[in-house]
Amino acid sequence: MNCDAIQVYRGLEAISGAASAAERRRLDHRLLGVVEVDGEFSAGRFANLAHAEIDQLVAEGRRPIVVGGTGLYLRAALSDLDLRPPVPAGTRAEVEREIAERGPEAVHSELDPDLAATVHPNDRKRIARLAELERAGIEPPRSSERLWTQGLRHPTVLAGLVLDRDELARRIDARVEAMVAAGAREEAARADAGGASRTARAAIGFDELLRDDVEAMKRAQRRYARRQLTWMRKMRGVELVDRGGRGDVEVAADVVALLDARPSEGGPGPGLE
Repeated sequence: MNCDAIQVYRGLEAISGAASAAERRRLDHRLLGVVEVDGEFSAGRFANLAHAEIDQLVAEGRRPIVVGGTGLYLRAALSDLDLRPPVPAGTRAEVEREIAERGPEAVHSELDPDLAATVHPNDRKRIARLAELERAGIEPPRSSERLWTQGLRHPTVLAGLVLDRDELARRIDARVEAMVAAGAREEAARADAGGASRTARAAIGFDELLRDDVEAMKRAQRRYARRQLTWMRKMRGVELVDRGGRGDVEVAADVVALLDARPSEGGPGPGLE
């Protein structure tokens, strides 16, 4: 099951690296391409969909495997989050306009100091969310770790794939080249012309592709990968699987062995890769 915030969009398959049609025919994939590109989407809506999918599969005695790279969506899939309500559309538009005109760093400098300390000055998406919550008078979460305090909804094995950073950077660059060759540039242009929503435009590389700056897209992908690795290594209970110099089948066998080594109570709970 997908827990990537961009792979939920229909029409952003190349940019998001979503499973191909052939891959979907081979294996059952869930929550891919379920939102139109002009639609707003949120972790709260995703949580409702993900919980329904996971609960159904567990009830059927099947083992859901949750795969993806968006931290908040991962938390939303595996736990019951205390999510903040949506803010008024006018407040959201005001914040987006200011970030576009002044840059995320300027808006970051105006956040409550305690909140500002929890987010990087260039993290446009999180800065926008914190700013709109503040302006709407809604208490923002003081720490992302608090979102895990509800506990996991099912017994779950957490498996994280790691790779030497130089090799990872090379693979990311090659993957971006493959995305562009698969039509990511044209995909971004179509989505832009079709009124892509704010949340769809958060796709890494979307704006860079509109500017025809593939090198900037590579840099953005590498920065995101570094943040993912840092976050993953801080996760409690995650089993790290080194895939350096190893093929997909061998790595997959290691993940399955982790799942089989921890049978859950009352049936198979989710795994995470």
